[in-house]
Amino acid sequence: MAAEIRFVNDLLSMFLRMPGYQRPYRWTTKNVADLLGDIGTAIEEADRYPGYRYRIGSVILHRNESDNCLDIVDGQQRVLTLLLIMLRLDPGASFPLLDNATFSDRETQANMRANYEFIGDWVGYQPDEWRARAMRAFADTLEAVVITVDRVEEAFQLFDSQNTRGRSLDPHDLLKAFHLRAMREDPYGMRHVVTRWEGFSSDEVRDLFARYLFPVANWELGDRTRPFSAREIDAYKGVPERSGYTYAARARRAAPCFQVGEPFVEGEDFFLMAEHYLHMRRDIELELSESWELADIRRMLGVKNPSAGFRHAHGLFLCALFAYYDRFRNFDVRSVRKLFCWAMMVRVDMQSLGFDTINKYAIGDRANSPYTNAIPMFRRIARARSHHEIADTIVRVRDSFDGMNGERRELGEGLLALSKGGAR
Repeated sequence: MAAEIRFVNDLLSMFLRMPGYQRPYRWTTKNVADLLGDIGTAIEEADRYPGYRYRIGSVILHRNESDNCLDIVDGQQRVLTLLLIMLRLDPGASFPLLDNATFSDRETQANMRANYEFIGDWVGYQPDEWRARAMRAFADTLEAVVITVDRVEEAFQLFDSQNTRGRSLDPHDLLKAFHLRAMREDPYGMRHVVTRWEGFSSDEVRDLFARYLFPVANWELGDRTRPFSAREIDAYKGVPERSGYTYAARARRAAPCFQVGEPFVEGEDFFLMAEHYLHMRRDIELELSESWELADIRRMLGVKNPSAGFRHAHGLFLCALFAYYDRFRNFDVRSVRKLFCWAMMVRVDMQSLGFDTINKYAIGDRANSPYTNAIPMFRRIARARSHHEIADTIVRVRDSFDGMNGERRELGEGLLALSKGGAR
């Protein structure tokens, strides 16, 4: 096995072949736009820093001696996309891979056609000199790690170790790397933010984005949420410091005040934002655990061996309280009780409760609603000008619990008492 770093032009000029066992080409225009954005960033950085290199990833090749070619085992989606970009930059260019490939799969043909058209449109809107700068970047800035093996079994073993057994970086780790790169001209600032960042456990940071920031931001927009993965990190890449957009100017003026879903400036502000919300979550937990005014809620949440549905409703309450405190910075008892009754009533309503139901309930989905309350609570919080609007929200609580199991009945009776100003 041999591993070497090659500029992209050198890689594309190799006698590459797409073997028959490869899956179809499935990159979408979103994937292509991300790659073009990375190339644009690399061009700008290379202008500022002589000798700058941008590594676009790795490619695994099998040296097929019987056919005198290099079969692509891993990296075909990126390689084909880079070829399409080069063909738009230099329509007269010739590459062995394209010269010898048939691309008979219909899905591959459709995606390559769509992406080729998209790249043409994207490049067409760049300044005239951008094309020449991009071609130079392919020759002396963009590079890839090329791993070549002699036996195809070794190639597949390596592919499996990278894509199956290997642990990919968490989304927050990718964001950390992205925002540190934006701070490269401030080494002391980088050192300080990393020191503070590492004061929080990785699990705590992961939990903050996956269970609070990302779901709340989606629900406030009236959208269902989804798992927070590497595909979703664009939501937290922030605004470039030098951006001339109006919303970017507002973000710069607002710093270091943060609101869920609102833009922030890339770099240091990302770490300040994450630190702000990590502390805020701890403050919420402290209030719930110590406030005598919330003792009734604490008692109702302290059931032994809660069901999965109860835990889902509990999580929804914490998200609602997170959104509320983020906007109003108080623990008004009436408001907190309303949020609690609203969130936990979905457990009383539903015998079987999973996260899909929570997703619908959070945005106030009224279609064939089986819920006692169909309130888009997160949007209501996001639009409220005063916390009194939340405190004055009418949240209904059942007064009959016939046929319910012990957990739902006990919870419902507790909510009924709480809604009348008392607790069981």
